[in-house]
Amino acid sequence: EVQLVVSGGGSVQAGGSLRLSCTASGIDFGDFELYWYRQAPGSECEQVPAIKTGDTTSATDSEKGRFTTSQDNAGNTVYLQLNSPKPQDTAVYYCAAQGQTYIGDDCPNWNFGYWGQGSQVTVTP
Repeated sequence: EVQLVVSGGGSVQAGGSLRLSCTASGIDFGDFELYWYRQAPGSECEQVPAIKTGDTTSATDSEKGRFTTSQDNAGNTVYLQLNSPKPQDTAVYYCAAQGQTYIGDDCPNWNFGYWGQGSQVTVTP
């Protein structure tokens, strides 16, 4: 059975920091990668703009630079570090295991890969 368990959401003040974790089990990591998405009220689902630890090609993107993703040595837990979040980053954040990036109006989409439960992140001014 595939399970993705998300933890670490909550409320954070703008300019602070917060870390989300997603632990996956029952997945063949040769076929899937773990992605982070978010959806704010009234907005479409989007992949969270973040720099993958060790990836220097997107390091100059100032928007991506606020958030980073990393993975533990065992490879079954990914982290999303939110640094200096802004109120507009308030959303429900999701972790998903997929063969490719999902692009769609709503998340989760249970017909596209595997999704964890959403975690509310609220950024206060």
